[in-house]
Amino acid sequence: MEYRNDYPNLSSGNSSDYERSDPFSDSGNSSEDDSASETVQSSISDSESVADSGSSSSGNQSRPFGDGLVPLFDGDRVHDLIKQRFLSSLGLLGAQASVVAVHRNSYSSLVGQARLRSFQIYLKAVEEKCGGNPNVKYAWYAPSSKDEISKIICHGFGNFEQPQRDGVFGNGVYLASDDSPMQCVESLNVDEDGLRHLLLCRVILGRPEVVCPGSKQHHPSSEQFDSGIDSIFAPKKYIIWSTHMNTHILPEYVISFRAPNCLKEFLKVQEPIKKPTSPWMPLPALISVLSKFLPPPSIALISKHYKDHRENVITRQQLIQKVRQIAGDKLLASIIKSFRAKQIKTLQTKGMPQAEAALRWTV
Repeated sequence: MEYRNDYPNLSSGNSSDYERSDPFSDSGNSSEDDSASETVQSSISDSESVADSGSSSSGNQSRPFGDGLVPLFDGDRVHDLIKQRFLSSLGLLGAQASVVAVHRNSYSSLVGQARLRSFQIYLKAVEEKCGGNPNVKYAWYAPSSKDEISKIICHGFGNFEQPQRDGVFGNGVYLASDDSPMQCVESLNVDEDGLRHLLLCRVILGRPEVVCPGSKQHHPSSEQFDSGIDSIFAPKKYIIWSTHMNTHILPEYVISFRAPNCLKEFLKVQEPIKKPTSPWMPLPALISVLSKFLPPPSIALISKHYKDHRENVITRQQLIQKVRQIAGDKLLASIIKSFRAKQIKTLQTKGMPQAEAALRWTV
């Protein structure tokens, strides 16, 4: 299974199994024959030039994240590409959000340069290990605060403010695929200026393995794997284990934006109300059946979400989404269809017509 980042409007040239050309780089076109390590090497030169230009053009401007990040401005190709890509990926929220600033990591300090070269070394190692495809992606990281961004740029990733709030997929850094920033936006805090901030990172996935919700994993399950994902078919969440968080993640950009203050309420209003058409099954009965297929930690997590729903902590729709995420649609569909068939058969034995029996179990 190949994992690709497609930037149809951002990158020049042909795309390969991973992004050989940096879709956000302003260094010009790169050849199809360039290796991944050469791509990162070019980023070093780019970063040095950005640092030089940033120090001269914006030296008197405030730096909201401290040293190490330089602003990009409207009209700059990279700034405009990131802005367009981000807003278009927000769906309905995109029309209500506005990008206020984009900053680029300059890697101008000695430690910054060392961290960038370390990423290059590990990228080349994973590239050789995986037969030429290190599976490099862009991904979003949701910081807990503006201060955490400064700490990441200065010191690297760490447990500054317990960044992984749910810990559903084990001990690591969770990132959202570049086309799914909403995975991060919903959990962002608003700073004193009314802004939210996201980190756009380059990530080495290598060979990812599917991680089940409820996992206590904190490193690859074997030497065959390098990272974790939430789905084999359309991964929305990347898990970089704590053992790899400062070698396989390269923070490159910070995007600052405004969004409706009551973001969660806005999303509820914008979400179309649809009448459920799936077969109905009492959740306690569903949990009982799921316990035959899922590990105890997953069942405990589903039970917790069900309890939260009963106590009005989460909505019915949120409960459904969490159960789907944990159990998977294929298993759920099989269980519910089997349950529905049994119920229809039971009702038919009581003399109820088949069509009426079928409708009774559809809501």
